[in-house]
Amino acid sequence: MTTGGELLIACLEAQGTDRAFCVPGESYLAVLDALHDSSIEAVVARQEGGAAMMAEADGKLTGRPGICFVTRGPGATNAASGIHVARQDSTPLVMFVGQIGRDMRGRDAFQEIDFTDMFNGVAKLALQIESADRIPEIVSRAFAVALQGRPGPVVVALPEDMLRDTTDAAPCNPVVPAHPAPSRADISAAHELLFEAERPVVILGGSAWDAGSAARVQNWSLALGLPVAVQFRRQQLVPADQPNYAGDLGIGGNPALRTLIDESDLDILLGGRMSEIPSQDFTLLEIPNPSTRLIHVHPGAEELQRIYAPTLAINSTPGEFLIAWGEPPTRTLPDRVRQAHTDYLAWSEPAPQQSRWVDLGTVIRELREHLPASAILTNGAGNYSGWLHRFFRFRGYGTQVAPTSGSMGYGLPAAVAAKLRRPEAPVVCLAGDGCFQMTAQELGTAVQAEANIIVLVIDNGTYGTIRMHQERNYPRRVSATDLVNPDFAALGAAYGMFTRRVETDAAFVPALEEALNAGRPALLHIRTDPEILTPTTTISELRGD
Repeated sequence: MTTGGELLIACLEAQGTDRAFCVPGESYLAVLDALHDSSIEAVVARQEGGAAMMAEADGKLTGRPGICFVTRGPGATNAASGIHVARQDSTPLVMFVGQIGRDMRGRDAFQEIDFTDMFNGVAKLALQIESADRIPEIVSRAFAVALQGRPGPVVVALPEDMLRDTTDAAPCNPVVPAHPAPSRADISAAHELLFEAERPVVILGGSAWDAGSAARVQNWSLALGLPVAVQFRRQQLVPADQPNYAGDLGIGGNPALRTLIDESDLDILLGGRMSEIPSQDFTLLEIPNPSTRLIHVHPGAEELQRIYAPTLAINSTPGEFLIAWGEPPTRTLPDRVRQAHTDYLAWSEPAPQQSRWVDLGTVIRELREHLPASAILTNGAGNYSGWLHRFFRFRGYGTQVAPTSGSMGYGLPAAVAAKLRRPEAPVVCLAGDGCFQMTAQELGTAVQAEANIIVLVIDNGTYGTIRMHQERNYPRRVSATDLVNPDFAALGAAYGMFTRRVETDAAFVPALEEALNAGRPALLHIRTDPEILTPTTTISELRGD
């Protein structure tokens, strides 16, 4: 006989789980006790949002559900930000929540929340285990739901008395997700549409990829002479130096890429949903009937024809679609494809900006030159990320870990998870001053876990994105966007990190080199000019000065 807590951990081990992120709580003490003797590494975060974001980033990097544990109402409420990221980013994640005892339910007991009610609007599935005997069944279901179709988060509540119950149930078998694949008719129709087209474009997105399918789509698109764009924060899917890469559909995107897609006569949307940001506020394709022929390939059947009515809808993972396509004939890259890549290279080359502080374009160019292709870059939300996405040229699968949901605070916990998953790779987190302070306490997690990340805190003393919109809509009426910041270098040093203040362009490379060789977590406090809001926008310009 085993306790429910012991059985739960045995079930996670059976699923191949090797790491779980948590904030401990008395409601799942039985699980913590079982973790003591297990093969699963428990990474202790400083707050539940950080734990959930770490688990989400781990899910992004592995393709298997990231795991986190939190406790009761306050813990789950704090963790909801990470669940939201997993939902919008289509990331497999399973969050276990320590719950009040079953005999207390419905009495508004201490920290009580009905987690099925709370999370059913954001998680793919939210449920509670009522009997220790059913732990294997529900863990298996949670993993299958998180992985199959459009991946996403699952929330499982664990009543504390259930975890202490004994059971003779056996751990569940490993979940092997079912992968939808195209029919012969689907592939035949796709062949016909492509070979009739004169100006096709491929747009890659979503999360149902692995290194093999990413390599396959790179070779497939090159062989067919297709220009390839990627959706917002999916730049890891195609090396930036590949001659048919046309850039990303992000915020403030390249006008030349927009023109390329506007002039296409066939769009192949492979793996993604074409949501608000990549669709450029739902203007790139007409809704519901695009004027251009559209092939939409997606692993979640419920996403097909949800917004757009494509010419051909195919329920398939990208990998299965590419395998079913067969060996494509090799074509010479058309001039329009070469021009698209040339346009991307020009767009991604930073121009000097006159500033009394550090030019962020210079920072990104130096990162490009000094980091290996294996380096992983993470970020949260804010205008600072615009420089990263526009000017950094990602060269390998699994090197970009960023929230398509635009969640502030994501970059630091994501960097911790990435470094633990790939300790051999440099991991650099970019975070604006506002973004960083959402989860700054996770510096402690990095130090404790010996995750030797490099954190670049981009400090302009303001919530820059909101200030931009504020100045655009209410010029000169600054309200609730200024920040009084600490000495970030001193804060990092208090945690035992290597730190430097960077206040000039010339100081950045020496500081970066020291950080790369520090042998411990590092933080560079980089001062930037609040006047410069984006690579192409200043406060003065918005005000008409």
